[in-house]
Amino acid sequence: MLTYPQINPVAFSLGPFDLHWFTLGPLNVHWYGLMYLIGIGGAWLVAKKRLAGFDPSWNNEKLSDLIFWVAMGVILGGRCGYVLFYNFEQFLANPLWLFKVWEGGMSFHGGLIGVMLATWLFGRKNGKSFFQLMDFIAPLVPIGLGAGRIGNFIGGELWGRASDVPWAMVFPDDPLQLARHPSQLYQAALEGLALFLLLWAYTRKPRPTMAVSGMFLIGYGVFRFLIEFVREPDAQLGYIAFGWLTMGQLLTIPMLMAGAALIAWAYRRQGATA
Repeated sequence: MLTYPQINPVAFSLGPFDLHWFTLGPLNVHWYGLMYLIGIGGAWLVAKKRLAGFDPSWNNEKLSDLIFWVAMGVILGGRCGYVLFYNFEQFLANPLWLFKVWEGGMSFHGGLIGVMLATWLFGRKNGKSFFQLMDFIAPLVPIGLGAGRIGNFIGGELWGRASDVPWAMVFPDDPLQLARHPSQLYQAALEGLALFLLLWAYTRKPRPTMAVSGMFLIGYGVFRFLIEFVREPDAQLGYIAFGWLTMGQLLTIPMLMAGAALIAWAYRRQGATA
């Protein structure tokens, strides 16, 4: 068993600030929040490298606008998805809990829906189709996913199931204090690094519109479905069916189906117009 590194979830503090009529702070900046900034910044840098191949007429300002819209989609969609998919009963009991973002709670599937909506709206305003933008964005997403999972690990949350593997860890906030899979690191490696490399390699050659989006859905879907077997299911939900199916896996199944359909449709259209 490995020892969990005791990393302070607060990266640094700012303040307090004396504003004469009142004092503000100190403001604690958490690693999890910094990981979001790192993910967004990394996505912007990679997007800048790919921009000429996407649309040479776009400048950095247009790209920054797109990244801002996508970031808002991630944050708003991720929060709404977590509340609706994983804590709907708590939302019904207290609808204002939706806005208590400082208490934590984000959902990838909700974030994906938020990104899709933001992309559609941005495309309408800028003369790009939905899938043109989604194919451009897809290889950027794993950067944020990987950074976010590292933030989960530093925060000691979303740990894995109990295990006796040599690299199992006891997380400080685990009430049972069991040795568990560091599943956050598995997700950072697969949903972050491996998925990024897969999409980067796939996009080195021109692909028909929708194919890159489809490959992202399949790649993420496969990795997430497998990791759920070693990730502790949400306490308020447990297993959805069969004694092993989790909400994460259930939400992933439509992604796999949609990804396969998009790739098949993309290449069929390409063949029909060749």
